[in-house]
Amino acid sequence: MMVKCKIHPDGKERLLQAGRNIFFFLFFIFILAACSTTKKLKEGEILYTGVKKMKIETPKKLKLEGPEKSALTTPLSYPPNNPLFSPYVRSPFPIGLWVYNWNIKKEKGFKWWLYRKLAKKPVLISDVQPELRLNMVENNMKDFGFFGVESRYEIIPHRRNPKKARVSYWVKLPQPFRYGTVELWGWTGEMDTIVRRSMRFSLLKTGQQYDINIMEQERQRISGLLRNRGYYYFQPSYIEFLADTTRQHGIADVRIGLKQGIPSSAFYPYRIKDVHISLSGNGSEASRDTIFYNGLRLDYAPPQTLKPKIVAQAVNVRPEQLYTAWRQSRTQREFVQLGVFKFVNLTIEPVDSAGSRLLNYNIYADYALPIETEIELDLASKSNNLLGPGLTLSLNNKNMFKRAETFSLKLNGAYEWQIGGEKTTKGRSGLVNSYELGINLNLSVPRLLVPKFMKTTKDRQERTNFQIGTDFLNRHSYFRMISFWGSATYDFNSSRRNYHSVVPFKLSYTHLLRTSHEFDSTLNNNPAIALSFKNQFIPSMSYTYTFDRAATYRNPNRIFWQTSLTQAGNIISGVQALFGKTGEGRKILGNRYSQFLKLTTEIIKYKKTSDNSQIAMRFMGGIGYAYGNAKVMPYSEQFYIGGANSIRAFQIRSIGPGSYHPDRKSVTAYLDQTGDIKLEANIGYRFKIAGRFLGAVFADAGNVWLLRKEEQRPGGEFRLKGLWKEIALGTGFGLRYDITYIVIRADLGVALHAPYNTGKSGYFNIRSYNFHDGLVLNLAIGYPF
Repeated sequence: MMVKCKIHPDGKERLLQAGRNIFFFLFFIFILAACSTTKKLKEGEILYTGVKKMKIETPKKLKLEGPEKSALTTPLSYPPNNPLFSPYVRSPFPIGLWVYNWNIKKEKGFKWWLYRKLAKKPVLISDVQPELRLNMVENNMKDFGFFGVESRYEIIPHRRNPKKARVSYWVKLPQPFRYGTVELWGWTGEMDTIVRRSMRFSLLKTGQQYDINIMEQERQRISGLLRNRGYYYFQPSYIEFLADTTRQHGIADVRIGLKQGIPSSAFYPYRIKDVHISLSGNGSEASRDTIFYNGLRLDYAPPQTLKPKIVAQAVNVRPEQLYTAWRQSRTQREFVQLGVFKFVNLTIEPVDSAGSRLLNYNIYADYALPIETEIELDLASKSNNLLGPGLTLSLNNKNMFKRAETFSLKLNGAYEWQIGGEKTTKGRSGLVNSYELGINLNLSVPRLLVPKFMKTTKDRQERTNFQIGTDFLNRHSYFRMISFWGSATYDFNSSRRNYHSVVPFKLSYTHLLRTSHEFDSTLNNNPAIALSFKNQFIPSMSYTYTFDRAATYRNPNRIFWQTSLTQAGNIISGVQALFGKTGEGRKILGNRYSQFLKLTTEIIKYKKTSDNSQIAMRFMGGIGYAYGNAKVMPYSEQFYIGGANSIRAFQIRSIGPGSYHPDRKSVTAYLDQTGDIKLEANIGYRFKIAGRFLGAVFADAGNVWLLRKEEQRPGGEFRLKGLWKEIALGTGFGLRYDITYIVIRADLGVALHAPYNTGKSGYFNIRSYNFHDGLVLNLAIGYPF
């Protein structure tokens, strides 16, 4: 079969023009490439063009990771001119070197200006100094117990130009030394008793690999231990380590001792004499007043706007107490967390008397302005093609009732319109315009407002929040909805890694003010969706647990785990059951209320692969079950998937539940794509490109499902059989621009498998001829996880 194609004359002209442009571009590149990059090199000078090979030989079963790998490879990774993949690959267009080799006769004019802006001095082999770099590697690896490192380098000239050369390195690591015995040496008195009792917690363990960085952490541990026992003047630099490597090859016996010449003040514990707090910035400094409260001396300029009790609660030291470093840091932190001061300065001074082992605490705090206003304007671009501006006005009172409570009033508004809408089944435009107005009142208290028997003296961060608000949403041509809510929340941490959030009370109410004929038709065709939009109360309670193990030197891989359990309507249902009211359809204040249980969990792990790269992995899941007084969870509580922070190859609410796929020409199709179960997994490799530019490649998978079978959404129920076919899969790559306080992100998602029938057989069922079926560009602020 023969197929003939006829090209329009205008098309031929465009093709010819494009061909000429490509020819001239390639010719220009050829001319530039012909420019010499070694023209101005002097006799004996050799242009360094990068590392040819870096061969690292390690003992069996030993893998270099993290700081060890960085200590070895960083000194050798000297970049050449215009590195593309440093230090191995140069850019094929070393413009800086080309310009550097121009013949400049006059230091003026455009050519001279261009020379000054673009010229780059050649990086020479003599600048690299390979021998010196290998010496740096040997010294660095001694810090990790690798004594007797073998190394060499080779300069490899260019085949056609002897004035260019690359460098190859070879490094062979021996078996690292390990700790043998670890003991104290030269400690006396009470200090010896304190440190000796703590040696079971020592970071230096027999058999562990020798690491000077771990020794530094042990020095910090012992110093912190002593400073928390009153030894105010003790410093980590007073501790020294003596290593003996002569007893057995590969073994380092370590003694932990005290250096010579330590000042005598470091050998004694100190106690607190006076605690003085001075508050400024609130009144006339000429008429200051002083009060004594709970052992503290408080100076302030009238009027007194912060209750003395609140000040005393923030101060964790009292006269006659033994000095401890943790009380000092906790006091300063809690003063800052009050949120009413512009700055806080804490100083400790010795009592000026011979032989005194007493300290005076001095806390100086300057009030911030009590009233603060904020205006925030943003332009939102969402994955469901909604685009529009938003405005938030905030008014904050930082000391509402003189107890460091922060009262906030927020007014927000947003307008969005949908771009790229398709024609609906009725033939008119599918563009969805909407606007939203809201008001939010929040009272934040820097402590837990609970009965006295529930309070604790543990060092932890605490906060109680009370919130009420309302939102009005107008989805043009479809519906108008108003919602109200109120809640109380307790946030606190039980340790450095464990955080808790308890919501003992939250009540939400949603009310549809108006609906359109098209919206009503959608609800009539899907009773489950209709029930989720009914006017209803949502009385709920929830608990959220968060575990966050931050990255450290010993373990640079961060782990974050958060699990939340929510129940709604059970208490009211139980009370009504006591009075004989059971079954579905029960009401409070003339409206139905929801009853459901909802569990969500998310675990994220960040694995560091180098100083400038890491692998980020996330798994999340959730399940919600409506029962008793409701068959369907409220629409706001249902799960959805897709978008910039989820499966980036699919737009938000464009897949699921299960294999169900509605008619995409209907603008209300997004209402159907929610579920009771959610599973999602993501993995991404994040790396630095240059400067503030970062890159990423990623893969995302997941979907949502229904717990109950629905005729209106066939294929939406959760089933183990064929589950893998209903998990959407996508990949892609992205660019990030890090400006320190925010990250601007652009991700191009490439769909690989859709959970619904696309008309193409096989697992990779995305139709390649349809651009919109396979690519999604996501613009967002911050990382997806």
